[in-house]
Amino acid sequence: MADRVHPRDSPPELPSSPTTEKPPRQLRSPTKPTLPSQDKPVPPPLTFVVQLPKDQIYRVPPPENAKLFERYTRRGKRRGSPCCCIFLAIVALVLLVGAAAGLFYLILRPEPPKYAIEGVAISGIDLNATSAMSPEIGLTIRAVNPNNKIGVYYVGGSSVNMYYNDVRLAGGTVPAMYQSPNSYTMLNVTLAGSDVVLTSDSRRDLTAGQSQGSVPLRLKVKAPVKFKVGAVKTWKITVKLSCDVTVDKLTASAKVVHEDCDYRVNIF
Repeated sequence: MADRVHPRDSPPELPSSPTTEKPPRQLRSPTKPTLPSQDKPVPPPLTFVVQLPKDQIYRVPPPENAKLFERYTRRGKRRGSPCCCIFLAIVALVLLVGAAAGLFYLILRPEPPKYAIEGVAISGIDLNATSAMSPEIGLTIRAVNPNNKIGVYYVGGSSVNMYYNDVRLAGGTVPAMYQSPNSYTMLNVTLAGSDVVLTSDSRRDLTAGQSQGSVPLRLKVKAPVKFKVGAVKTWKITVKLSCDVTVDKLTASAKVVHEDCDYRVNIF
């Protein structure tokens, strides 16, 4: 069998492949992105977490909390003010003094001094005169210290006044002295008055009282004292005495018909 002669210029035929040849790729034109339709739900916006340094958070508060931050800082400054510290120191001192006084009372059971009017001598009162008078009154006061281990110092700053109704007849002071524990002392007090003017009604009532042997007077005493326990003295404690005294007449030989004394002690 004669061989097949190919043309000179034509390339030789290639054997056909058993697989199917793919068609050439077609170029696609670029398409525009499609926007979501209004009917589809829109996804929520993204959230971001921003981390800040701790010192920046405390130093720079958010605008909405600026007033609150300023209020708290002012309150903190007020708490540390000198006036607050002084007030706390005073309160602490008062509490310590109160505790010491309570301990003193529980251990020693102190009792206040007791007083009684033993004698009254009056001069310088003329119920027939309408001019001013200068009465003089001598008092003998019996002071009793019932405490077994506590002495009493009578210090300066006392006052003693004798009244008829609201008219001050004479005044004086309690002499400074020391009264030992569990003892009694007779206090001699001289009262003096000046420019005392009695109304006609007062002179009439006093004259009627002398004729009946009953002239009511009122005595008021204010005496600062210090209690002594061993070698320790307390602070000044004020003893206030108020006595209703009735005498038979307004003379130097007057006698005490009745007396009723009420007293109290101011620790501070």
